[in-house]
Amino acid sequence: MGAVRKAVDVEVPLRMAYDQWTQFEEFPNFMEGVDEVRQLDDRHNHWTTSIGGVRREFDTEIVDQLPDDRITWRSVGGDTQQRGSVRFERLDDTHTRVELVMEVEASGVVEQSADALGLIDRRVKGNLHRFKDYVEREGGATGGWRGRIRPENPGTPL
Repeated sequence: MGAVRKAVDVEVPLRMAYDQWTQFEEFPNFMEGVDEVRQLDDRHNHWTTSIGGVRREFDTEIVDQLPDDRITWRSVGGDTQQRGSVRFERLDDTHTRVELVMEVEASGVVEQSADALGLIDRRVKGNLHRFKDYVEREGGATGGWRGRIRPENPGTPL
């Protein structure tokens, strides 16, 4: 699995940045290559992506979520293998650092080529900057979920 770690500072309070990130169905508004995200329940989302002409559908499971701090997920089933974590750090009353760590297993020739060329790394960086633009432009989160999800196996952090 190739690991990517990127961060961006957004000019919104911590709660607003976190709340907006919990609105998974809004991801296609700022994530390149994400066609649709359907939230199935508090823990599960169904994704449809199109990257490099390859369309994929897969499910993710949130394994750890602490409001205003972190959301950690992993893919479940299917041929797309990934896991990741997004963390939120208060910088001051109006600024928040959003750090995204992802591990993605490139499963096909297109994905392996994209990984080798650094395209996945650039895509993650671009998506974070588009999130910054989106949340700052909105002037407020479009919603928010403040629930706590605890890891079933707390000994395996990302």
